[in-house]
Amino acid sequence: MDRADILSDIKKRVPDFAARAVTQDYPDQVSIAVDRRLFAGTCLALHKSLSSPVMMLSADDEREARGVFAVRCVFLDHKGRGWVTVCMDIPQADVSFESLARDIYSASLFEREIREMFGIRPEGNPDVRRLHLHDEVWPEGNFPLRKDFKKMIPGSTGEYKFGRVEGDGIFEVPVGPVHAGIIGPGHFRFSVAGEPIVNLEARLGFTHRGVEKLFEGKSCSDAVRLAECVSGDSVFAHSLAFATAVEKISGMAVSAQTAYLRSIFLELERMYNHVNDIGGMAVDVGFSFPAAFASIVKEAILHLNETLTGSRYLKGVNMPGAISVTLDEDKKRVLEESVKKLRSDCAELVKILYSTVSFMDRVDTTGVLRRKTAEDLGVVGLAGRASGIAVDLRSIFSAEYTAAGFKPAVEQPGDCLSRLKVRVAEFEESCRLIGVFADKLSSQDAPKVKTGARAGQALGYAEGWRGPVLYWLKTGASGDIERCKIVDASFHNWQALSYAVLGDIVPDFPLCNKSFDLSYSGNDL
Repeated sequence: MDRADILSDIKKRVPDFAARAVTQDYPDQVSIAVDRRLFAGTCLALHKSLSSPVMMLSADDEREARGVFAVRCVFLDHKGRGWVTVCMDIPQADVSFESLARDIYSASLFEREIREMFGIRPEGNPDVRRLHLHDEVWPEGNFPLRKDFKKMIPGSTGEYKFGRVEGDGIFEVPVGPVHAGIIGPGHFRFSVAGEPIVNLEARLGFTHRGVEKLFEGKSCSDAVRLAECVSGDSVFAHSLAFATAVEKISGMAVSAQTAYLRSIFLELERMYNHVNDIGGMAVDVGFSFPAAFASIVKEAILHLNETLTGSRYLKGVNMPGAISVTLDEDKKRVLEESVKKLRSDCAELVKILYSTVSFMDRVDTTGVLRRKTAEDLGVVGLAGRASGIAVDLRSIFSAEYTAAGFKPAVEQPGDCLSRLKVRVAEFEESCRLIGVFADKLSSQDAPKVKTGARAGQALGYAEGWRGPVLYWLKTGASGDIERCKIVDASFHNWQALSYAVLGDIVPDFPLCNKSFDLSYSGNDL
């Protein structure tokens, strides 16, 4: 990363720019500390120069140590292969800051979250409704991520204000938060004119568990198991993002053996979720045979996970600095044979879908998310790549993937078919990558590394099957966690679903929803 170029570009866009401090935290991370009055302008300059949405905007209660709240905004420099963080302090006397959301829409949800969790006001944000602490349950004046929060203070509750579309012939169709099947809870309010959807407003937060608060006070070695429980279908991606943050703070060097094993398990997690969604899309158009076939393929991958690691969902496998399992020659042979069969089965599944006119008619041009809309919303990961945004953390930061010749799968139309095609391409590429990585494994065990207790802060990340998973971690002198901020790709992408369904009919919503397949728990935290 070229810090001089980054700072020079900011100065061109912000004439009175002056940084209080610029630090190279790690080879891939630069922090720029600015006064509060320059925070919004600096962030806007980086948003434009790096062509990056707000990847993370978080707050931290540092009143006991420094008498201030700290706010950090993170951008991805995908060309410079790094992360740029803008930091500011907010005094206790005036807990507010100039909203970024007026110019950078991808900051809006983060600002709403900061307001409800810390009581820090984003001045100028036109939408300050709560996300997770529902008005009907949480009285005003309770800010659970402040360090002095002990328990809820009783008080008056309110009612969530939905946006309304009014006019002749407009009807509202409320769906959820309790749904048929086993999906998570979310309330979706459709406004329709006849059959076409003219507006969709989603309300989430029903599975909010206070996850970030639960991390506080835990040791890093214990907290990795909590990271695995944040989103049950992304166990390995979350534990990997957490572990990389710990490794930076502790100064751990990860062996090549560990890196290859992690890459294999990350791809296996991607594969079982992608084939599950391919089958889910078939279910939502009433095509039961390929849906059942996809379930068989998914079960085969979960069985393979258990054979290799003892866990169907890869729990207890990852840890800071190491992997708890190894693959001997017998397991490598099982992996190779299984992946060969999985590749063949997936190809047969896709052949069935692509050769069925009624299926293709349902997915083609349905649920279109145009690239400009995706960029404005800050859409990331699989959904972004299906709309032409060719960003994948594996191709930016991982030497193992670069050496293996990895290139992101990208489609342009942004419809359900595009999201299906990206999944199919990524499944096929995962099979190839696993073969490459398995060939690199040695017969030696990966060394077990003990987590060193050290104060520090770092950003950890992984490209999960939905998209980037980010963990900003801060530890104290004892090595225990003082703050953990988590961003799952779902937090960026739920809004995109509301735009993708516009003009479609309500019966197409389940298909559109499954084509994104976003996490309720990963969003609600």
